[in-house]
Amino acid sequence: MARADELSFVPLGGVGEIGMNLSLYGLGKGRQRSWLAVDLGVSFGNEEHLPGIDVVMPDTRFIESEKKNLVGLVLTHAHEDHFGAIIDLWPRLQCPIFATKFSAALFEAKCASERNPPNIPVTVIESGGRVDIGPFNVEFVAVQHSIPESHALAIRTSEGLVLHTGDWKLDPTPLIGEPTNEKRLRELGDEGVLALIGDSTNAVREGRSPSEREVAHGLTEIIKDAKGRVAVTTFASNVSRMRAVAEAAREADREVVLIGRAMERVAQVARETGYLDGIAPFRSADLYGHFPPNKVLALCTGSQGEPRAALARIANDDHPEVTLNSGDTVIFSSRTIPGNEKSVGTIINGLVSQGIKVITDRTHMVHVSGHPRRDELRDMISWVRPQLLIPAHGEALHLSEHASLARSCGVPKVLICKNGDQVRLAPGEPAIIEQVPSGRLYKDGKILEDQNARAVVARRRLAFAGSAFVALALTEQGELADDPQVDLVGIPERNAAGELMDELIFDVAVATFDNLPRAKRRDSDAVGEAVRRAVRSAIAEQWGKKTVCVVHVLEV
Repeated sequence: MARADELSFVPLGGVGEIGMNLSLYGLGKGRQRSWLAVDLGVSFGNEEHLPGIDVVMPDTRFIESEKKNLVGLVLTHAHEDHFGAIIDLWPRLQCPIFATKFSAALFEAKCASERNPPNIPVTVIESGGRVDIGPFNVEFVAVQHSIPESHALAIRTSEGLVLHTGDWKLDPTPLIGEPTNEKRLRELGDEGVLALIGDSTNAVREGRSPSEREVAHGLTEIIKDAKGRVAVTTFASNVSRMRAVAEAAREADREVVLIGRAMERVAQVARETGYLDGIAPFRSADLYGHFPPNKVLALCTGSQGEPRAALARIANDDHPEVTLNSGDTVIFSSRTIPGNEKSVGTIINGLVSQGIKVITDRTHMVHVSGHPRRDELRDMISWVRPQLLIPAHGEALHLSEHASLARSCGVPKVLICKNGDQVRLAPGEPAIIEQVPSGRLYKDGKILEDQNARAVVARRRLAFAGSAFVALALTEQGELADDPQVDLVGIPERNAAGELMDELIFDVAVATFDNLPRAKRRDSDAVGEAVRRAVRSAIAEQWGKKTVCVVHVLEV
């Protein structure tokens, strides 16, 4: 192989934030550089800041422009923030995809649940296996995380070996799968690791993440002591937690009922791939009401307060098949993702006000993170002994703390970058050498919009200050053919003095028209702009907010 001039790393998502992961590795010369993508995930919209936007994805403009040089997409694991954008964005890239069995099976099930998904082939690689993808040789190194078959990627190139950790933790007693492969990671360190691109999510937390085995014990004790119905909510993809809940229910002589399509989909794939062997079949939601309260456990989606998920509907008492009453117990076997605190709090408060006992990880061992704390990060660094460490998968504070820890561990070079930075890994001194186009795409219904799209920006304004619509009909002589029509949406009905706002705006529209010079009254554009400015100013004066104002002028 001819020696390549440059090996580079370009994050387009997941650096400086948690979620929406997309990393690129480039190898070659100039426009002939080959690109390997790692993960293609989503983050989730916030109704307060992004009304109507459910899903946020990385902007792929840069790699689309390099599409002919994109040799493949490799998945570290099957969490939504690592593979949730593939169905929407793969048609723009159309590259081969490589994943292990569970990730491929869950992706296939996800596609099957969509209406008219694109045909996206996935090449299945064995855990621990290696595959040549263009000039890259990629090895799947097993690590523990909160979903089966999570892998770090050992990416071998002519310029050196890069270890992309993906999401991981050290759990000596996992419920599913083997512990993180320390032996193989030490061997990679002996081989020589040019760069470690590492998970920073828990870099602010000292010590070690507790084991899933401790959660299983905690859940068993709580569920055995519960008197009425029990509902447990967790991430649908957490098969270890699913198994722990099922085993706890068996100890308490309760039947597990799955509530939520995502939970059903993951459970089906977990059974097909052997991760629920020995666990009794789960019951469907329509059987929930057939069991006595002390003999049933509902395993639900909705741990992040999603308004359309099962738990929110149960809390609002509008689920068609599942109800909870005073004296029942709800266990949040999860940690709230930053940004979801308000929606989760609303559900918890609603449940508590109904007399339902709510248990969270603030008071009980019902959840552990799937990410490494500082002692685990130290272990990884000591095993791998990288020449360079780049913190990833975290917000600015997490990246900074991971970088400081790496320096204290003696890592020779540490570099913090952000989405859109092109980082030269080799040859020579590592450095940020360029910025490439980056940003966000919003899934708006069935449409993908740029983050600066007019509809997205306007919707934020509409959510904050409503809208005013005024329609005027003009004759050829420049007179009003009829009274203006005024429609106010999301604007208070009355001002502080108790006067009707629509009547005030009607008067402003008429007065503005009457005060225009006669020549301008025959100019529909001039009339529309004058009335728009006057109405917007009047609403601001009466209400204190600048609304969106639309004026239609009809010539009759």
